[in-house]
Amino acid sequence: MVSTAALAGTAAAIGDPARANMLAALMDGRALTATELARAAGVAPQTASGHLARLAEAGLIRPEKQGRHRYHRLASGAVAEMLEGLMALAATARPPAAPLPDAWPANARFFDARPDATRLATGPRDAALRAARTCYDHMAGRLAVALTDSLVARGHLLLEAEGAEITASGVAFLGGLGVAPPSGSTRRLLCRPCLDWSERRPHLAGAIGAALCARCLDLGWVRRQQGTRALAVTPAGEQGFRAAFGI
Repeated sequence: MVSTAALAGTAAAIGDPARANMLAALMDGRALTATELARAAGVAPQTASGHLARLAEAGLIRPEKQGRHRYHRLASGAVAEMLEGLMALAATARPPAAPLPDAWPANARFFDARPDATRLATGPRDAALRAARTCYDHMAGRLAVALTDSLVARGHLLLEAEGAEITASGVAFLGGLGVAPPSGSTRRLLCRPCLDWSERRPHLAGAIGAALCARCLDLGWVRRQQGTRALAVTPAGEQGFRAAFGI
């Protein structure tokens, strides 16, 4: 069982704004350099080194060396799932109210004038991120939830709160698209639900979710947008998703 000290240590590692920005930048599954992560965090490269060491010590990122270059990526899909869940939780939190003044002006109007005081917004404000994005190595956003719903409605996927299972018809259907389960022994779950940050409903994750994302990229149905983890659906993708998934 995880000790409370270890839990607190992990939370503290995430809790710094600069480190949180670094982790968010790695959510699309890429490996980034310390310089790139420093830029994402808005800190000096020297400061970034200390933050990266803290994240690595907490087991949240994994450094990789290739030639003369050193890269950093999220340690595992479990880290990405945790971050996506925290983003969903944080998005529901209402910002703290401003402290009341000691004395109100005579012409004070008693209402909360903050723009989002009564409207609950979920997920990212960026429309492109809400539409489709990567969640580590699988797809998220409205597109991913729609794909998951289609698989469930057609009997290709059994989805519950704590788990998911690809049916025999699902294996055949995905195989027809060129999406195959990984061969050989692996410790990774074949498929699992992942709570979508913006939609607040599950999308498909696990090895099958990653394979489906990779296949959609290979087919040119979606393409990465530079500088963000948003995915753009191409004209070929509009036709492909409509023909294959009915969306």
